[in-house]
Amino acid sequence: MSNVYFKALPDGASEQEISAAGKEVLRALIDQEHIATAKKIPVKLHFGEKGNRTYLPPAVYDGAIDLLIERGAECSYIETSVLYGGERFSQARHLKLAAAHNFTRLPVVIADGAHGEDAQDILIQQKHFRTASIARALAEAEQVLVASHFKGHMLAGFGGAIKQLSMGFAAKGGKMAMHMGVKPRVFSFFCKGCKLCVTRCNENAITLHNGKAKIDHAKCVGCGACFSICPSHAVSIFSLAGFKNALFGGRLFREKLVEYAYASSHGKPHLFLTFAVHITRGCDCEPRPMRPCVGDLGVFASADPVAIDCACYEMAAAHGRKFRGREQLDYAEKIGLGSTRVQLIEL
Repeated sequence: MSNVYFKALPDGASEQEISAAGKEVLRALIDQEHIATAKKIPVKLHFGEKGNRTYLPPAVYDGAIDLLIERGAECSYIETSVLYGGERFSQARHLKLAAAHNFTRLPVVIADGAHGEDAQDILIQQKHFRTASIARALAEAEQVLVASHFKGHMLAGFGGAIKQLSMGFAAKGGKMAMHMGVKPRVFSFFCKGCKLCVTRCNENAITLHNGKAKIDHAKCVGCGACFSICPSHAVSIFSLAGFKNALFGGRLFREKLVEYAYASSHGKPHLFLTFAVHITRGCDCEPRPMRPCVGDLGVFASADPVAIDCACYEMAAAHGRKFRGREQLDYAEKIGLGSTRVQLIEL
């Protein structure tokens, strides 16, 4: 059984109230569980997609950051790039978005490099993956404050600590593996032979033939760097098999999420802080305004990502919003990521 510390909040709580609750539950976790805090603790969060209105604003994280700094930790914001287009597609654009959304208190680190190619393979030997491609700066971090926004998600069913550990920690190749399990290919008609993809491929899997790029899938590890950097949009990650997997492989996708979460956290003393406020049906990645589907619940903290997700999921269900994807918690417990047996400690 794992402890989860919880502070209830009224619906429509202010940013200051949410921040104070975050500090209170994180302090209780650290003190009651006797957790040693590292000298450097990056804060893994989500800057919100452009056009989204219900992502968590920077002020709600301030209380937790204050606590870590008071304990002598050096903090930074840390994130990874995404597969799809938009402002979070590359390091340069992602940094601009973070600044535009006022995440300026701490230095910002995009953990998988300029184009999503800076990764470290973590050996896990699970059902779907032998190794997992984790963003290097996160793979190398001794301890991370995994700050999650609990809400719905089209494929995962819901998003919380497990999704933050998996999709949030994965380099671009890992995101591709979880979503589609495909490797990129080049549409020669659009290729201009600029060689940018050749220069970004760490596996020497791309060569030019008759002035056009060609990818050797025997060497390709699916990092996604070529897809990210191509100015002519000649590199594609889409295929019929990939779309079928992404659209209809919900249970498979959720198991893959869990295995990547295992790769990101196994053996590390990460701290998990989850804000169950502004709870929407969709993800913060969706570039559109959304309305909450259930009232604000509060803030949770735990050393166990499965337990904290379980506590959020069950409380949302008790308040009238039962999300899909509950089976991922059982699979997570099965592979040793954490426990679904929760001791909720309300502050």
